[in-house]
Amino acid sequence: MPIVIDGRKISEDIKAEIAQEVNALKNDGKRVPHLAIIIVGDDAPSHTYVKGKINACKTVGFEYTLLHFADSISEEKLAKHITKLNEDDDIDGFIVQIPLPDHISVERVNEMISPAKDVDGFTNQNFGSITSTHHLLLPATPFGIMELLNRYEIETKGKECVVVGASRLVGAPVSLMMLQDGLATVTVCHEHTVDLTKHTRQADILIVAVGKPNLITKEMVKENVVIIDVGTTRVEDETKKSGFRLSGDVDYENVAPLTSHITPVPGGVGPMTIASLLLNTLKAYEARKI
Repeated sequence: MPIVIDGRKISEDIKAEIAQEVNALKNDGKRVPHLAIIIVGDDAPSHTYVKGKINACKTVGFEYTLLHFADSISEEKLAKHITKLNEDDDIDGFIVQIPLPDHISVERVNEMISPAKDVDGFTNQNFGSITSTHHLLLPATPFGIMELLNRYEIETKGKECVVVGASRLVGAPVSLMMLQDGLATVTVCHEHTVDLTKHTRQADILIVAVGKPNLITKEMVKENVVIIDVGTTRVEDETKKSGFRLSGDVDYENVAPLTSHITPVPGGVGPMTIASLLLNTLKAYEARKI
């Protein structure tokens, strides 16, 4: 039987550890970490994600500030608010929730954020630090993946790791982390890869972050593989009250029996993204010493 990697439990463990540190700060009469969140527009999933981040702040005892702007805000005006947060000594870290309206460049907005406060780990400086021996604030989801592997004591050194998906949010950074910190042999596959199965069947550790439900089938993996499924796609499901369910990139029902470890969807990688955001905020707070 495979070991199901419980991201919810690990996330709760991390929150408890952070809450203990925050309580110690309060007992010493010190201020606590402060996270700010910018959200633009009324995208329903984005508001759900932001609500989860706010609840996490409440759980660990962080201060938080929510800035909600209409989707008609100009990039110039948004930039002014980002500058204010960069200069605000009371704010330790902040994020700009994506997606953003089409008239606002995500890349330009990310580079407006001070790397010292970039707790999503999206700026070029923080991204580039993955390849150094001195990591700064790491991209949250890949950071969470590495934390899961570490806490489940899954050996990565010398293993064949295949990453399916090369996005800047997950695939590219996690491949670098597996290479730099995990000391694995890493293959990165993407939409132009010829004969995907040829690569996935070589994997000791398979990380899939594409957003295509059931992309990975049982014929595409070898026995005792470790699978990290980052995919979270809404698919219609009339049996659910909401009318949909979340589906991963892996055909879980048929693939899981072949694995040694596997993350479920939901409840695997997802909760770790918020936990990593909290860890980054605490790191940013400690680095500032204000």
